[in-house]
Amino acid sequence: MDIDILILIGALVVFAVLAFKQISVLVLAPAITLVVFALMRMPVLENMMSAFMPSAANYIGNYFLLFFVGAIFGAVYQFTGAAEAIALAIIRISKGKFAAPVIMCITGLLTYGGISGFVVFFVVYPIALNMFKKGDISRMLLPAAISSGCWAWSMTTPGSPSIPNKVAMTSLGTSSVAAFVPSMIAMIIEFALMFAWLEYRGRALRKKGHGFEDSTLKIQLTGDELKENESKDLPSAIVALIPIAVIVVLFNVFKLPVETAVFIGVILAVVLMFKKVKTGRGWINVFNKGAQDCCPAILNTSIVVGFGGAMQSTEAFQSLISILQGLSIPPMLFVFITVSICAAACGSASGGMGVAFGALTNVFKGLGINLEYVHRVGTIAAGAFGTMPHQGALITLLGICKLTHKEAYFDVFVTQLVIPTLAFVVFFALATVGL
Repeated sequence: MDIDILILIGALVVFAVLAFKQISVLVLAPAITLVVFALMRMPVLENMMSAFMPSAANYIGNYFLLFFVGAIFGAVYQFTGAAEAIALAIIRISKGKFAAPVIMCITGLLTYGGISGFVVFFVVYPIALNMFKKGDISRMLLPAAISSGCWAWSMTTPGSPSIPNKVAMTSLGTSSVAAFVPSMIAMIIEFALMFAWLEYRGRALRKKGHGFEDSTLKIQLTGDELKENESKDLPSAIVALIPIAVIVVLFNVFKLPVETAVFIGVILAVVLMFKKVKTGRGWINVFNKGAQDCCPAILNTSIVVGFGGAMQSTEAFQSLISILQGLSIPPMLFVFITVSICAAACGSASGGMGVAFGALTNVFKGLGINLEYVHRVGTIAAGAFGTMPHQGALITLLGICKLTHKEAYFDVFVTQLVIPTLAFVVFFALATVGL
């Protein structure tokens, strides 16, 4: 194998391992890129300026508005109590049972409705913590329960207003519900497997002595952190669901751009829940908070996209794609592997989709298969292999949950990489028979 391909693969491994050790991606991405360029005997500064920086900047240019309106929408739902109202309504329906899977359902509903995953983390964490405490479930399962809804089925299911779905639509000219029938079957199976795994792991960890109170965890929670929130003046869950439903309908039925649909959802949410935020100045603070939340989210993602774009610019990447093309593998498997490589390199589903489809759209179109299949396979692959240890959002979530990669990543790996890969196998089988 070409030595430069080994350098490329080694860079991905080092990136993942060092991120696992909790080194910031803002440091890792440019540093490892510099080393790769040097080892490949490429002009370092010239390629940083022509590959790394444009990839990062283009991502911000293409998706800043979507991050922005999503963060604003999330802030509105956070400060009006709308997100909490929906969560508590679902908990009442479940009667306190299946705590970990129910948390997955809550986060999935919120993110499918257009709320930024970063905001969902902060809103749902205290609710999840209290549910886990009452159910005596290990905190090690918290990140998997929260992120299973944010990044997996809610992001790749047909009709999702997620960035990976938008990238595929823009690149291929497909609709938001591309390959609807096989996709829905695969996603239902994915959801069921995640539900079952989270419930099984909660019970299995308890049998091993890992309940909610667990002295083996590196960071122990304080009494203040375990105190339940006092009752609040929350909006009706039905009212809170209306803007989410409107976004989904505007995006999928009326085919409005996702940014426009979410923006209309913001306006509707403000109108319906205006009295839940006291004073006009309070609403200004809500909008300010949403705008501020947008910045770290898109910066972390764009930096790892810069790393992925830099790796894509190397001859080693092109050689690797050529090798894959020469293997005579099924076209859908080729799409899955190439998008997976890009998502793993970027540590981001949306970033990986952006890099893969930016470099390979014409190749994908020339494979001779239904472009709706390419669309859905791409989103599944990006969602699965974007969940690497160096994913910026995962690192943020672990910090919120006060857990380390060693304590929590196994269940994230199973729910968001292994199970979605099985969902791809189901989709592949269904698509192969013509569904």
